[in-house]
Amino acid sequence: MKIYKLSGLVLLSSSLLFGCSNSDQTSTTEKAKKTQNTSTESFKGVSDEYRQYAISEIEEFVKATEAFTTAVKNGEIDKAKELYGPARMHYERAEPIAESFGDLDPKIDAREGDVPDAEWGGYHRIEKGLWIENTTKGYEQMADQLMKDVNLLRAKADTVEVTPDLLITGAVDLLNEVSTSKVTGEEDRYSHTDLYDFAANVEGAEKIYQLLKPALEKKDKDVSTEIQARFDDVYSLLNQHKNGDGYKLYTELTEAQVKELSQAIDALAEPLSQIGIITEAS
Repeated sequence: MKIYKLSGLVLLSSSLLFGCSNSDQTSTTEKAKKTQNTSTESFKGVSDEYRQYAISEIEEFVKATEAFTTAVKNGEIDKAKELYGPARMHYERAEPIAESFGDLDPKIDAREGDVPDAEWGGYHRIEKGLWIENTTKGYEQMADQLMKDVNLLRAKADTVEVTPDLLITGAVDLLNEVSTSKVTGEEDRYSHTDLYDFAANVEGAEKIYQLLKPALEKKDKDVSTEIQARFDDVYSLLNQHKNGDGYKLYTELTEAQVKELSQAIDALAEPLSQIGIITEAS
């Protein structure tokens, strides 16, 4: 809640400039602190609800990863490929929390080149084996390690403190990740299942928006309405690329369709980035 601390400092400095007494300064500071505490309390329920949502997604991620790694170890390559994209969606929805454990995120989600080759494992390493090498052989131990890391992620998730800052920055970061890396097709560069990640990041950001929506509408209903409309635009485009319960391969999209998605995400990110300023304003 840095905005309140800054507001308090601004008010205090103004008091000094205009010759207010020490008691006036104390009163102003106390009011700023009271406002900050009240706002923090009002966000507690929202933070708790998001924490439950993220942990629920991570629990589903554990189950999905177990099915995926079992298929890999059993040599069921087609099944492993089928499970890959949907499994990762749970991780992508909860990424603001999942990424808070810096040591685990690269073990689970590093792409080729993100870490030294000798340390590279996790989903994307197995992805390369499935689609480029077209095999599961030699990946059994890597699958076991991935499962261990995902189970550890679930255990650590209980220790996370969800702050208002994490929520507000998390929503925007999810969209920024789409517009900077996923839209280029480099995230799932072997399987081309990028739209699964794309959709999951948007869904994770929308969950945060929905939780903050009541507070946002009290301060600026027009911005809230615009954000919802922008989410609807993105979902409308994503739905055009559905393939049954899943999504088309990213390589099946034309340059114009990729550009359209990118522009829709940018159009959403702009008003969404205002949430922090609006909801924290005194």
